[in-house]
Amino acid sequence: MSSPRTVAFHTLGCKLNFAETSTLARSMEEAGYALVRPEDRPDVFVLNTCSVTENADRECRQWVRRFQRNDPDAFVAVVGCYAQLKPEEIAAIPGVDLVLGANEKFDLAAHIAATGGKRSEGRAVHGPVKDVRSFIPSWNDADGLSTGGRTRTFLKVQDGCDYFCSFCTIPLARGRSRSGNIAETVALAKRIASTGVQEIVLTGVNTGDFGRHHGEDLLGLVEALDRVEGIARFRISSIEPNLCHDGIIGQVARSRRFVPHFHMPLQSGSDAMLQRMRRRYDTALYTERVQRIRSLMPHACIGADVITGTPGETEAEFLRTHAFLRDLAVDYLHVFTYSERANTTAVRPGAAGGDERVPMEVRRIRTRQLRALSNKLHRAFLERHLGTVRPVLFEAEEVDGHMLGFTDNYIRVALPHDPARVNTVVPVRLDRIDGEGHVTGAAVHVATLEAALTTVR
Repeated sequence: MSSPRTVAFHTLGCKLNFAETSTLARSMEEAGYALVRPEDRPDVFVLNTCSVTENADRECRQWVRRFQRNDPDAFVAVVGCYAQLKPEEIAAIPGVDLVLGANEKFDLAAHIAATGGKRSEGRAVHGPVKDVRSFIPSWNDADGLSTGGRTRTFLKVQDGCDYFCSFCTIPLARGRSRSGNIAETVALAKRIASTGVQEIVLTGVNTGDFGRHHGEDLLGLVEALDRVEGIARFRISSIEPNLCHDGIIGQVARSRRFVPHFHMPLQSGSDAMLQRMRRRYDTALYTERVQRIRSLMPHACIGADVITGTPGETEAEFLRTHAFLRDLAVDYLHVFTYSERANTTAVRPGAAGGDERVPMEVRRIRTRQLRALSNKLHRAFLERHLGTVRPVLFEAEEVDGHMLGFTDNYIRVALPHDPARVNTVVPVRLDRIDGEGHVTGAAVHVATLEAALTTVR
């Protein structure tokens, strides 16, 4: 009996891509492939791409070259956002055999078979993004090759976006907003619970838009998932501030399973910039959402996305953003340097700000300034929690004799490795911040976790 063909994956970009890679890997295993690591010289390499930034495009080419050096005879397939946006360009990269668009990637094994092996030139199979209608749920396996066991799974509950912000290619790469329904999603959560995973992170392109086409909404999903047994924690990966309404915030505050962690994209602290970006909120609404979270959950962790150097961003507008963030009760920032993306409104001649490109060096300086601010905000957040007790879910990976885990409110904690505590929630007194930015402390023995929790005032 011959050995099965082998396949390896590499994923670029967001957690949504990682969840989809797991789904693609399962489909390849069902087709008879054995899943291996890239260094094991597989018969097929699959690269799942991102196209949020210019660097992600460049990474695609670098990884194809790396695959080629590893094994020139291996079949190379490229999928993901970049593959939908520029399929013919990718197909022309030496070594690429197959490129699949957004609708086609979930039939990966069939398309590989139809391609018939290595080719002298790449084959691109794709359709218009407007034809992408189906929703394919995806989630990380509990025993991925790269991790040696998972405590957290990213569950895709929504895909696509109807917002068309001026800087963003996602609607062009993933299509219109769509999702499963509550019943289907709850069934998947129960399936994941049966694998022993303790935390599910709900992810999507615009997670807050879940269920709209089914006459449902994210609040209904949160309420239903709160009743799923076997999962210690649910976490919402990111939610637009205009969709993070009082119902969502209140349900998380009351919940025993949804954790006090909110990540709300901001992008700019200038209302004029937000209008040019075609965002659906202003700084007043964003501030009100943060204050509402703080009023119900003083201990919550709140993060924000920010973009520097969007066309038209003046020095005064950047300084307004910096001042806004200094005064806002957020705890960390994900800062992105703007890069021009083809076919977005921000780069069209005559667009608001489109003819006023910010020099790249100025963009980078602004990025460094906001990242420095983020470090200060996050350090202050950690210091506020020293002396308190929080529940920590510990992961399997051992690092320098320590195990790492996250508190419910997203503080990274390091304790001496103890296999008995892996994939369990442990009350930990937070004592000090180490040189790696982790918080260390000691596990505490209490009758109930609730009795030990200390609210940060």
